[in-house]
Amino acid sequence: MRVNYGHGHGHGHGHSEGPVPLGPIAAKIVVGLLTAIGIAVLIGTALLWPSSRAVDIPAPFQTTGGGAVVTEAGTVVEQGPGPCGSTSFGRVFTGEPSPPATGAFECERSIVAIESGPDEGARTLLEVIPGPGQPELKAGDEIRIVRQTDPAGVTQYSFYDYARGFPLALVVAAFAIVVVAIARWRGLRALIGLGIAFGILVVFMLPALLDGRPAVPVALVGGSLILYAVLYLAHGVNLRTSSALLGTLASMALAALLSYATIRMTHLTGLSEEQNTNVQLYIGHVSISGLLLAGFIIGSLGVLNDVTITQASSAFELAALDPDSSRRNIFSAAMRVGRDHIASTVYTLVLAYAGGALPLLLLFSVAGRSITDVITSDAVAIELVRACVGGIALTLSVPLTTAIAAVLARADVPPQQPQGRHARRA
Repeated sequence: MRVNYGHGHGHGHGHSEGPVPLGPIAAKIVVGLLTAIGIAVLIGTALLWPSSRAVDIPAPFQTTGGGAVVTEAGTVVEQGPGPCGSTSFGRVFTGEPSPPATGAFECERSIVAIESGPDEGARTLLEVIPGPGQPELKAGDEIRIVRQTDPAGVTQYSFYDYARGFPLALVVAAFAIVVVAIARWRGLRALIGLGIAFGILVVFMLPALLDGRPAVPVALVGGSLILYAVLYLAHGVNLRTSSALLGTLASMALAALLSYATIRMTHLTGLSEEQNTNVQLYIGHVSISGLLLAGFIIGSLGVLNDVTITQASSAFELAALDPDSSRRNIFSAAMRVGRDHIASTVYTLVLAYAGGALPLLLLFSVAGRSITDVITSDAVAIELVRACVGGIALTLSVPLTTAIAAVLARADVPPQQPQGRHARRA
């Protein structure tokens, strides 16, 4: 990549010497730093790469035979209240289910057509006692049903979840179409980068955490891989993107330090969240505090990336609009944009976390507890600390990235002489 650090025209000011051209030197420093960090990230990836050690499937996710849960497609063809206790419950049959025993209790009965697997074309019967957490099925619903074999070797089916494949595909397709239609090729590259980020999460980070690797190095290495791939793919390999990448990497490291310090200081355990309790119960070698830290770090990437790219773009655009503007002026003007961005993003960040914790806050609101108890509880404190750590890292990333971009965007090459002689570069 060849970068032109000079300006397309000169202005005579009668001076034989100009300021030191920091632009080319700074560019070499930034590129060198990013190269060194990239090599360190690759080495870290190799060292932290998960082994082939198999992890036992936790009991709640096993079938009765101890294997992984297998689901099949099904459609509810008949639904309604009626007596339960039929011997066809969960079994495979054709035609109509067996009648229930005399004096059976009332429940919701659903006859489901099995549409995949070895029993495709047959039917099964689901019996559900209405209550909280129970599905409310109706005729025509497409669902997923668990297929397993009992100790006697008889196939059994049970409700697993609603089938959401097609509706989700429509939502994802609409998202992709809108992004590509507005952002065009850059939007397409961003979507590809998003796919790569998901691949890094699934192929490297989750298996490494399951393998017992330390959570913070895994999060930092995985986050760095995501940033290198996403930023350069979506925004191109240039100094503008490099300044944003360096600012984001520095801010992510700062977020990691802040997360570690605040989690230790506030004694957050994460055990108020059911999924963390299940991890501790069934995957005991995974550190919950480490997992909490990793979540803080990865959760900060999206908003940091947004802010740093905006600041880098602002600085470079301002430099292009006014070739005579100094680095100080570029920095000051871009910081005015950054302050507005900070003000809007910080409360967006806090409200996003508050929205995620809304069901929990609703439960606390009817528990008759004081506001102090609610805020200092582990569940709410986690979201509060997460928002504050993200806000601090976000705020500090603005001047950091803006300063890097201002230095790279302006070469400050000495101006040409009016007599046609060119000032020598320092």
